Amino acid sequence: MTKFESQYPSFPSIRMRRNRMKKFVRRIVSENTLTINNLIQPIFVTEGKFENTYIDSMPGIKRHSLYSIVSEAKEIYNLGIPAIAIFPYIPKELRNENALESINENNIICKTIKEIKNSCPDLGIICDVALDPYTNHGHDGIVINNEINNDKTIEILCEQALIQAKAGCDIIAPSDMMDGRVKLIRLALDKKNYIDTSILSYSAKYASSFYGPFRDALGTKNIKNSINDKKSYQMDPANSLEALREIRLDINEGADIIMIKPAISYLDIIKLAKQSFEIPIFAYQVSGEYSMIKAASEKGWINEKNIIFESLLSIKRAGASCILTYFAKDIAKSL
Repeated sequence: MTKFESQYPSFPSIRMRRNRMKKFVRRIVSENTLTINNLIQPIFVTEGKFENTYIDSMPGIKRHSLYSIVSEAKEIYNLGIPAIAIFPYIPKELRNENALESINENNIICKTIKEIKNSCPDLGIICDVALDPYTNHGHDGIVINNEINNDKTIEILCEQALIQAKAGCDIIAPSDMMDGRVKLIRLALDKKNYIDTSILSYSAKYASSFYGPFRDALGTKNIKNSINDKKSYQMDPANSLEALREIRLDINEGADIIMIKPAISYLDIIKLAKQSFEIPIFAYQVSGEYSMIKAASEKGWINEKNIIFESLLSIKRAGASCILTYFAKDIAKSL
């Protein structure tokens, strides 16, 4: 025993390590827990020659056909994952400047919704409402005079939301970042008596560099157009107060849930939103976040399973109620 210890036998009186020494203690004092209920699996669907093709920049992720999507949905449901978010790959010949395929009641998204609801009715379906998969320029809106026209875009978004709701979509998720679209989509849904169809608004969607692999999945990454980026409608990564204003506006317009995208680089925004609003907050662990983890894991630089859990737990700790993640199935198998 040292002289110091003999004079102060109980030093230090507060030992934080006591709550870390044993596994059972760590479990019972844990402040946050990741559960299957916190997970949503994004999936891609298409028709034609790209059916069931793997996406090179997203290892392990593929574009499903109408046939394979049913078995995929059943597997996801049987794992206990409560919902999926579906995104389309639209063949080039069906894309045009007015995104007309987005309002075709027989498009791949509407057919997918019906197939899944027929085979797996209790699995929640979230549908993206945006025009970028359907336009020949890859933007989320209608281009007029070399600008994204906000109000013309919303007219189509409302039609798109209606056909998705008619097909059986549970949650409409506008990700376009047009001003005022939540209010008009809510009005359009209510007018057609889709009063129980929820709106998950991508309220704080940043003009991020983390979306590259997702655009590969949609086939929009290398489209040449006169507007080089999406900074005129997606948010500046430098801004946080703007995110709170966007979220507040969407809540006032009728959003039931709000989304923050991306997740890992925007944990501060998730935290601010959680502290500021009494509404469910979702976060999207986007394709770039997924692919970075997969790439580093393939190199043997990190422990993939541990990194996945840590990254998702950090998003949950920041305040997210639910997380869209391409790792959802993997995590569900581990929980």
